Amino acid sequence: MTTTTIIQLLVNDKSVGVAEGATLVDLLNQLDMPLPATAVALNDDIVARTEWETTVLNTGDRIALFQAIAGG
Repeated sequence: MTTTTIIQLLVNDKSVGVAEGATLVDLLNQLDMPLPATAVALNDDIVARTEWETTVLNTGDRIALFQAIAGG
């Protein structure tokens, strides 16, 4: 039997649990975020979209998610 360890993050100042070893893409999919319209900061640093699949999250990470809004 395999046990999944859940780690806690702060996403836009709310506690969110993800599986240990999860990446930014895993988190965004878990939260149903539209990937093309989202920007991500991890611990106050913007993360390039090209790095989302390889950026592994750690306990206590602070993530800020921003969505592009079209308007005029």
